[in-house]
Amino acid sequence: MHMSLFSRNAKDLPGITGTVRDGSRRDRALRRMSAGDIVVIDAPDISRPLAQQLIDANVAAVVNAGAFTTGFVPNYGPRMLLDADITLVENAGAEAFDKLKDGRAGRLHEGKLFYGDRRVAAGDVVDEAGLEASFDEARSNMIDRLEALSGNLVEFAKTESPLYIDGLGIPDETEPLRGRKVVVVSPGEGHRETLEDLKNFIREYEPLLIGVDGGADTLFDLKYQPDYIIGDPENINSEALRSAGCVILPADPDGHAVGLERIQDLGIGAMTFPALSDSATDLALVFAAHHEADMVVSVGASQSLDSIYHEADQRGVPSALLSRLKVGDKLVDGRLVADLYQINGRGFGIAWAILAIFVALAVIFAIAGTSGDGTVAENLIDTWNSIALWFQGLFK
Repeated sequence: MHMSLFSRNAKDLPGITGTVRDGSRRDRALRRMSAGDIVVIDAPDISRPLAQQLIDANVAAVVNAGAFTTGFVPNYGPRMLLDADITLVENAGAEAFDKLKDGRAGRLHEGKLFYGDRRVAAGDVVDEAGLEASFDEARSNMIDRLEALSGNLVEFAKTESPLYIDGLGIPDETEPLRGRKVVVVSPGEGHRETLEDLKNFIREYEPLLIGVDGGADTLFDLKYQPDYIIGDPENINSEALRSAGCVILPADPDGHAVGLERIQDLGIGAMTFPALSDSATDLALVFAAHHEADMVVSVGASQSLDSIYHEADQRGVPSALLSRLKVGDKLVDGRLVADLYQINGRGFGIAWAILAIFVALAVIFAIAGTSGDGTVAENLIDTWNSIALWFQGLFK
């Protein structure tokens, strides 16, 4: 019978031994962590809160599928972990999770993770010198990007001020937006699931629907008719284009619009939207804001400070920032609205169940009260007595 080297003399082998935790499902792994564990996670540019959770759990080592510091932001999480004497291994790759078994004993040595004598993952050990170099490089890179962004933002705002301030070039509305709620669907990650979860919101408020690029196809697939489609028609199927109330083509400042030939071939009317921005989502937001939509729900196009920091190409950031500033406090993330409606939906379900019980009781009393020859009260008493006698007969 073969016995692994690890099972024979684990105490004599070099490295750190402990229970391996599969952090691919991070919330579950964090709840189960305990002192001395070896945790495998995928957390590029690991944050301070996550680092603190690992420190509080007193884990022995952390293996990261990505880099603890990617060079985009100077994050302090890795420094906290090293100061807590936690061994760090990075760049293990997504395949690090392929052979993991949560809760099994493992050994970490020189950046390699073993189950017995079988290696299941490998990465680069993080040391003080490497961490300092990565931190300094990230800080320098961030400053360079922010300086470039600052210059690009000023130049973009100066050139596009007629659009953002006076609405010059924004197409006229064919379906009035003023005072209406609007849902802008972009083809970002998770947009289809979010749109499906918004069905109760859409049913209740009947918002105008704007499909952006592939988001128009998603609207059409889910049996919605877009009021507007904004984007390159080359990336949108013909049925969705024909179903739209109005098609708007992003165009260069000189008026040239990509995809105009396809629109003409399909025999569909369209308007152009000349702007410097390459983002149809940004144009959709500006369009809704200019025409005084009461509320703009954005699906599939979330924007955050982290996403700006990690954006390798900063050229699209000025447009994203200004478009969202244009919408202002009317802009709401679709995922938040969907989550709110899911919570309310559960409450409505309970309310409907209670209402159904009361309706059923009312029907029973109405039938019972009118089914005899006496008064309603006498008939109800007779029915109740009959039910009571029936139950007594069951238990004799």
